[in-house]
Amino acid sequence: MELACLDLEGVLIPEIWIAFAEKTGIEELKATTRDVPDYDVLMTQRLKILDQHGYGLPQIQEVIGELDPLPGAREFLDWLRQRFQVVILSDTFYEFAMPLMAKLGFPALLCHKLEVAENGQITDYLLRQRDPKRQSVRAFQLLNYRVIAAGDSYNDTTMLGQAEAGILFHAPQNVIEEFPQYPAVHNFDDLRQEFLKASAVHSA
Repeated sequence: MELACLDLEGVLIPEIWIAFAEKTGIEELKATTRDVPDYDVLMTQRLKILDQHGYGLPQIQEVIGELDPLPGAREFLDWLRQRFQVVILSDTFYEFAMPLMAKLGFPALLCHKLEVAENGQITDYLLRQRDPKRQSVRAFQLLNYRVIAAGDSYNDTTMLGQAEAGILFHAPQNVIEEFPQYPAVHNFDDLRQEFLKASAVHSA
């Protein structure tokens, strides 16, 4: 049995923090795991900036409510689910992702949670576990699934390495150059072909 594991932001939906940074004009919030490989460093930096500017979860959710999946993402996901079991593995938070999950047809999502004060201030973040994407793939393999994984950032590369096959999608040039062992594609048609190539049981 084969299972497809996908990153969420940058693969199926826009980068939420970038969208919020563009809405608020706070350039420092444009940093993502494409730029800062250490997720703890990145999140600590983000929460500090939010506090400095007086923003909390309600303001971020307002921006998220205006976002749509990337063009072609819903169709690709529907195609993929006809051929594989599909799980989204993301370093986002349920409080961010759920409005967009509705627009994607509620695929299975494993991610993290936020701690939020009554006034909406984000006080902390709760990681499901360390290196969660790789650990999730490993757990699926222990259940005798063969895993094909796709992602775009540094925090996806351990997932790609653990999977039987890994694919870079929409990845920036620095990640592509640093991880040349993975095929790199930039549109959903090519991503379909890479999944079919990597699959031991499916054909077009």
